[in-house]
Amino acid sequence: MRTAVLSVGLFLFTLPSLVAQEGGATVDSDTTIYEAVEEMPRFPACEGLDTTLQAKNQCAQQALLSVMYKNIKYPLEARQDNIEGTVVVSFVVEKDSILSNLRIVKDIGGGCGLEVLRVVEGINEAGVKWVPGKNNGKVVRSRFNLPIKFKLEEVPPYTVIGRDTIYTEFEKPLEFKGGDEALQAYLTDNLDYPPSGNDSCLIGSIELQLMVRPNGDVRILDLIDYSGLDFDFWYEAISLATSTYGKWESATFEGRPVTAAYNITLPFIPAAPGCQQRVEQYDQANQLVREGAEQFDNGEKEAGIEKLSQAIALFPDNANFLIMRGQAFMDMNRFGEACEDLTRARRISYIDWYDGVLPVICKQE
Repeated sequence: MRTAVLSVGLFLFTLPSLVAQEGGATVDSDTTIYEAVEEMPRFPACEGLDTTLQAKNQCAQQALLSVMYKNIKYPLEARQDNIEGTVVVSFVVEKDSILSNLRIVKDIGGGCGLEVLRVVEGINEAGVKWVPGKNNGKVVRSRFNLPIKFKLEEVPPYTVIGRDTIYTEFEKPLEFKGGDEALQAYLTDNLDYPPSGNDSCLIGSIELQLMVRPNGDVRILDLIDYSGLDFDFWYEAISLATSTYGKWESATFEGRPVTAAYNITLPFIPAAPGCQQRVEQYDQANQLVREGAEQFDNGEKEAGIEKLSQAIALFPDNANFLIMRGQAFMDMNRFGEACEDLTRARRISYIDWYDGVLPVICKQE
C-alpha cells in the first residue's frame, strides 16, 4: 500500500513578507482577463528581495509550491485507487490582488482536483494579497495556472485506530468461515426487520465496517445509514454484525494472524403487505441507478444523470443515490448541483467524506 509524498501542515500566512507591492503601477478601468502579460502575477513571498524580476518570480513560485504541498492532504479515495499525476487549477489574479474564477483545468480524479482547489481557496480566504500582473506598467487582470503533482510512496501494511493495529495487506485475507456465500446466507437468515418501520414502510441499507481480531472478537469501526432508518435499525445491524463472533478465519501477515477490517451491507426491506408497492419502487430505483451509472461511465453523461434523477425522485432521502449523482455532477464541473446533493446526503447519513471540500464545491458556480 502507498500513500502521499505530500506532507500536511498549517497555512503559513502570518509572514510579514506576504504583502503585495504594486511598485507604483497605475490601475486603469480595463476589465480584460489576460492569458499572458509582460509581468506575470506572483505569490507575494519574495517582494522584500533586492534582486531581478526573474529571480523574484522563481522565488515566489517555490514559496507558493511549498505552501501548497504543506497543506494538501492526499485524498483517501485517490490513495486507495493508486491515483497519481498532475492537477492543474486556474484562477484570475484581480487588480486588487484577490483571486477569482477558480476552476479545475486538469484533474486526475479521486478528489485530487478538489483538494488543490480547497487549498487555493484557503490562501485566498486568509487574505493573502498577490502581486497582480502588469502590461505596459499598468496593473491588469490576468490568469494564473497552477500545476500540482500527486505522487504515492510505500507505507506500512497497516493502519492504527485507537489501540488496534489493523492490517491492510495480507498473505491471506480475512474471510467468513465457509466463504462469501456462507456469510450472505448467515446475514440473510438472521437479519430481522424492526417492526417499528412497518407503519411507514422504511426501506434502505446500512453499511458497516467490522474489525475482526485474531481471537474472533468483532467490533464496529463505522456505521453508515444511507436512508435515515435510525436507532432501531442501527441496533439490529450492530447486533447481527457482532453475532458473527468466532465465525471468521483470521487474516494473516508474515505467517501470523492479524487484525483486519471487513465491510458488509445490510438491506432492510419491509415484509408488511401494505409495503409491497414501496418495495417494488425501491427495486425500480436501484435498477435505474445501475443503468444510470453504467451510462455515465460509458460517456452518456446526461442520460446517466437522468436515470439517477429518476431514482432520486422515487427516494429523495436516499443518501447513496444522492452521493452517486453528486459525484457525477462534480465530474462534469456542475458544482452547484453537486453541492446540493452532497450537502443533503451529509444531513441524511452523517457521512463526513466531503467535509474538507464541500465549502469549496459550494462556492463554485
